Amino acid sequence: MNEDLKVNLSWLPQDHVEASSTENASAAGSSLVPAVDPEPELLVNPWDIVLCTSGTLISCENAIVVLIIFHNPSLRAPMFLLIGSLALADLLAGIGLIINFVFAYLLQSEATKLVTIGLIVASFSASVGSLLAITVDRYLSLYYALTYNSERTVTFILLWGASICIGLLPVMGWNCLRDESTCSVIRPLTKNNAAVLSVSFLLMFALMLQLYIQICKIVMRHAHQIALQHHFLATSHYVTTRKGVSTLAIILGTFAACWMPFTLYSLIADYTYPSIYTYATLLPATYNSIINPVIYAFRNQEIQKALWLVCCGCIPSNLSQRARSPSDV
Repeated sequence: MNEDLKVNLSWLPQDHVEASSTENASAAGSSLVPAVDPEPELLVNPWDIVLCTSGTLISCENAIVVLIIFHNPSLRAPMFLLIGSLALADLLAGIGLIINFVFAYLLQSEATKLVTIGLIVASFSASVGSLLAITVDRYLSLYYALTYNSERTVTFILLWGASICIGLLPVMGWNCLRDESTCSVIRPLTKNNAAVLSVSFLLMFALMLQLYIQICKIVMRHAHQIALQHHFLATSHYVTTRKGVSTLAIILGTFAACWMPFTLYSLIADYTYPSIYTYATLLPATYNSIINPVIYAFRNQEIQKALWLVCCGCIPSNLSQRARSPSDV
């Protein structure tokens, strides 16, 4: 008796291929046609392996950031709370990708699908929300340089409360398990749910773009005023300003390049589209969680010093000198 080797892969849409079962039925109905075993299908989808590998890398990177911020008393300042929130969100997203791989091939059930997709949606929502919160915090700290003293704990609670509520929607019945025709490219999310998430992302990206433009204007205006007062510092301030603006462009460009393909694809596609398109657009979105620690954490002078202390118990002299200079935008 031939066993069906095809595995119901994760929460991504499955291509409906019934040809092999039809051929077997017709062959069994005619004794004149020799029985031919169908070609064995892959037990593990290579795309799922790539996603799981990406999740493992995400988890390792962001776990380092979370542990450093949690165990280092000098990193308990409010400014590091949002960086820690971003690292925690990306850590949970990586764990969600790993759990999805394990559940898809070892423990397949509707409950595990709902829990997995809920964790992934909540963690990626918290990740994008943390990026927006960091952008808003940077803008307010520059615009109200002398008076701004935000209580970031409130921002942290609101951000994670909203993300958890979004992640609970599939578990609470907002799913397409009972009506497959309403499925989006990420099952069991419905097309309406995916559309709302995509539109929300586009609005958040537009807000981040506007805020970064304002940040660039403020930084350039401050640099110009300093250069007018201190002509001998004009060159150094020009270099610093150009570096800061370039950093902002890299941050925003990386964010858009990673998330925009999947966002636009999920707006126009549904479960009937080939799953390879979903994999090809979703994978770059996971890369954003790999890049985030490099941009927001490992470039920070205080985190670099803490990391060096953990790794080798010393701080390079050049790093100590750089820590005394003004940080990048």
